[in-house]
Amino acid sequence: MCGIVGLLVKKPELRKSLGELMVPMLIGMSDRGSDSAGLAIFTGLLDESHRKYSLYSGDKEFNWSELLYEFQSHFEGDTEIDSQGNHAIVISNADPNSVKQWLKHHYPHLYLLSTGRAIDLYKDTGTPQQVSDRYHFKSLKGSHLVGHTRMATESAVTAAHAHPFTAGEDFCLVHNGSLSNPHEIRRKLEPRGIQFETDNDTEAACRFLEWRMREGDDLENALQRGFEELDGFYTFLMGTVDKLALVRDSFACKPAIVAETDDYVAIASEFRSLAHLPDINHAQLYEPAPEELYVWTV
Repeated sequence: MCGIVGLLVKKPELRKSLGELMVPMLIGMSDRGSDSAGLAIFTGLLDESHRKYSLYSGDKEFNWSELLYEFQSHFEGDTEIDSQGNHAIVISNADPNSVKQWLKHHYPHLYLLSTGRAIDLYKDTGTPQQVSDRYHFKSLKGSHLVGHTRMATESAVTAAHAHPFTAGEDFCLVHNGSLSNPHEIRRKLEPRGIQFETDNDTEAACRFLEWRMREGDDLENALQRGFEELDGFYTFLMGTVDKLALVRDSFACKPAIVAETDDYVAIASEFRSLAHLPDINHAQLYEPAPEELYVWTV
């Protein structure tokens, strides 16, 4: 059992309040998952030559200044870093593939959480309250986000196994449920050069959908393929640069509720995580249907 939350604000003036609105949603899902939590937030787009890299270190005393110095010594161009504790976001105009190889070679113990022009990703072990406080979620600003609270049932409790999962650039997925064929999906993708970082079943779904999009599908067509090939019980919530998407399997036994107003679209596993939102009494409330696509655009 896990908890999912999602929030998309329709009016630019609300973007400064995104984190403040979201934190009670995430904490409201504590009973559905208290061993780890995380979120991915989408901010304004960097220009095409730059990328953001969300990095995690298991060492809270990690020397991010030293990493920045070595990074700047190796790569030409502009580099910025924003660090807090065991997390940092690096912004650079260096070639993304070169950056990833450099990090893997020089800092093999660092975990690359996400890459993209808009996505910032945070996830860690601890209760939703602890993780929210640790990374100052209330201060986050952006257009939309997805969050997750985890109760581990099929793999270890680590930051790497926490949600959201990412693949490619500016794509993430959170999951409530369990897949029955993640190993089959892995056997299909690994011969195509797709590498896995955990044994979590959610990673299989995330990499499958991102692979379909790299093969030419848009998000909606990739999800239709997912209905055909991903077996199990699931509610998936996904974020891209400009979209928030929600799907449930054909049985739809994993709960979800949507609240929509003129100001926002909010999603949670249970209504209690939505009850604090402004104008919730006048929101359109509904339960997503099985094997239906729900996609909202920023």
